[in-house]
Amino acid sequence: MKKFLANKYLLLLSRLILSFIFIYAGMEKITDPEGFARAINNYKLLPFSLINIFALILPWIEVISGILLLFGITVRENSFITSSLLGIFIIAIAVSLLRGLNIDCGCFGTAGVAKVGIQKLLENFLLVLLGIQLVYFGGGTISLSKESLG
Repeated sequence: MKKFLANKYLLLLSRLILSFIFIYAGMEKITDPEGFARAINNYKLLPFSLINIFALILPWIEVISGILLLFGITVRENSFITSSLLGIFIIAIAVSLLRGLNIDCGCFGTAGVAKVGIQKLLENFLLVLLGIQLVYFGGGTISLSKESLG
């Protein structure tokens, strides 16, 4: 199993999937920060004073981490960042489900509006697994990280 998970082409595929999802999600949020702020507010987890800051900063973290993953730069570190963000998203979605909230997840800004639910939890969990794979094994082929150059 370890040999399969460490396959350089599988690592590349995992890296590309994670990078494209984070770049797309972040760009959608950047184009509509007000809509994303509303989505954050719907979760009722952050104080009102922090919502705009999160709505402005979080998408840029997603885009930058996604771009760095795409080009294979500091893959382990950026995979850790994206996995951590996904972990936070999982917690937010789970808490919302437990509270019975029927809200838009805000996952991709206002594009393709999707409600919080078990499906979103599973999607995020699978993406966390890709991130953990990359943290553990590195970026695979076509990467500018030191572990693939040496």
